[in-house]
Parts: sequence; structure tokens; C-alpha cells
Amino acid sequence: MTKNSRQEWVRAAIRVLEADANRSADTHLHVFPLPPEWGIDLYLKDESVHPTGSLKHRLARSLILFGLVNGYIGPETTLVEASSGSTAVSEAYFARQLGLPFITVVPHTTSAEKIELIEFYGGRCHYVDEPLQVYAEAQRLARECVSGHYLDQFSCAERATDWRGNNNIAESVFGQMALERHPVPSWIVVGAGTGGTSATFGRYVRYRCFDTRVAVVDPEGSAFFEAWRTHDLGYTTGRPSKIEGIGRPRVEPSFMPTLIDEMFAVPDAASVAAIRLLKDRTHHWAGGSTGTNLVGAFQLIARMLEAGETGSIVTLICDSGARYSRTYYDDQWVAAQGWDLAPHRARMEHFLETGSWG
Repeated sequence: MTKNSRQEWVRAAIRVLEADANRSADTHLHVFPLPPEWGIDLYLKDESVHPTGSLKHRLARSLILFGLVNGYIGPETTLVEASSGSTAVSEAYFARQLGLPFITVVPHTTSAEKIELIEFYGGRCHYVDEPLQVYAEAQRLARECVSGHYLDQFSCAERATDWRGNNNIAESVFGQMALERHPVPSWIVVGAGTGGTSATFGRYVRYRCFDTRVAVVDPEGSAFFEAWRTHDLGYTTGRPSKIEGIGRPRVEPSFMPTLIDEMFAVPDAASVAAIRLLKDRTHHWAGGSTGTNLVGAFQLIARMLEAGETGSIVTLICDSGARYSRTYYDDQWVAAQGWDLAPHRARMEHFLETGSWG
């Protein structure tokens, strides 16, 4: 292929990705019901309505655009990724649009629903037993391809996203908040899988000079919280997170602790109890990472109430609960994990009645 024909292919590929963004309406911003007398509003940015059903749709598009404009991806490139599932679903979708083969390295514990979606979009799954094996195995597969490119979400997430604008998630949230009674959120609450979302929000609020703070929630088995607390970015756990999409056994390169104002470690049982409460109270059916977000948001609201503050908090519905019907919403599966949801559910119900988290 000549240089000119390759460049024309890249231009056409970029138009395909931009057209996907252009025809997709922005995701909704839902209000979670709180007592009006509290003077605090909680909003849920529903990323599950993207074409591939999760927040990772934005990241996948950004990573592939990043590869295209840097010359890493051409018409004969095989795309390779290391993933816990959702990013790979979205990357497989875009790879199919561009006519490129896609391989993802995933742990054996990845939900069956995500595997089915990856394969539905034409991707191929390569399995590993240990979570820390995904990186080296993805690099190896990319090297062994005739023209392979390792997308490397865990290193590139924070740099592939245009944090100043271009309808990134932060710009979208603040645009949608413009007519609310507290248009500048007191807090943004997100989880960390790559660290790219917290980095995007953290940079954007500083760039726009907003008085908004960023809180990151972290599940059991993840290295992020302890690394942030101790300032030890070499901290590892070696354990997989049971809350898919967030939490990592090591601190990923895209995790930017200097952009984070607060972190919470959240028990896995609390995350699952929270998504069931969300479904009962709002009919929104979300994945486990959304529950982790809610637990952090509830604690911040309780803190604001105790301090006599009013304002707003925004967090995310990261993906749909349909991907977890055989796990987080299956009582037998939950019991097999040794999780008791009842005390966490009771605590959240008490909070929603009284405003106290204690």
C-alpha cells in the first residue's frame, strides 16, 4: 500500500469514528431522589446508553483515534487489548466498523455476558488465569501479529482523551448541569479502572477554574486506594477486583493521584447492595461499579449535611445491569462470594431516611 493510499484510509477511518460520535445523542443525566429539604441534588450520568452499553465507549473511540492520528493503526493492523471486558466490547465494535481484526486478553473471571458481546462484534478473546498476566500477554500477541498494535488502555487512557473539551464526559456533564439549581457540582464521584475518567474530570475542572472536587471510589482487591493513601505508586495487591470495570491489582500509568481530592475504599457487598437499591428506587439497572460510585456519593452527601452545606454531586451509571444478571443480580452467585448485602442495604436505607451515614 502506498503512503497516499494509507493516509486516505486513515482519513476515512477517522470519519467513521467521528460519524459514530455525531449520530449518538449525549447520554442522559438522571436525578436520584433525595429529600428536597436537604438542599443537595444527586445526578447520575447514564453511560449505559452508548451504542456499546458502557462508559468505555468513549475511551475506546479515543484510543483508536489516538492510534490513527499517531500512525500506529493502518488498514492491515490487528488491534490488541488487555481488558476486564467493557473496554474490549467497545473496541471490538469500532474495530468491526473499520474492518480490522481485534483480539483482547481477558481474565477467565470476565462475565459471560461481556464475552458474548466481544464475540458478537467480531472480537476474539484470549484468556489468562491471573489478572497481572494480561499486560505481557497482550504485548506478546501484538508483537507476534504481522502488523499488531497494542491499544494499552491502562497506559494511554489519560492521554488519549482530550480533557479540555471535544465533548468529553466532563464537558458533557457541566453543559447538562447549566440549568440546575446548583450548576457547578460540589463533587464528581467516579471509580478507577484505568484512571482515565478521574484524570479527565480532574484536569477539566482545573482548566475551567471550577470549585468542584473529584472523589474516587475503589473496590476490594484494588491497589489504587492504598497507593493514594500512602503515596506509594508501586503498591500492588496481586488480587483481581470482583467489581468489574474498576479496581486493579497494580497502580496503572493512567492513574493521576495529584488530580484526586478524596478516595473511598468500598466493600464489594456494599457496591452490590447499592445497585439493587438503585434498581428498586429508580428502575435503573446498573453494573457493580455504579454501586461503588453510589456508596461514595452517599458518604459525601452525609458529610455535606453534617457541615450544613448545600450543592450537587454527580456520579456515573457506568454500564447496564444486564451484563451481570448471572452475577451481581443472582442471589446464589452473591452468596457463593460470601457477601451479606443486608447490613449495607440497611445502612443506605437509614441514610436516605435520616441523612446520616454513621
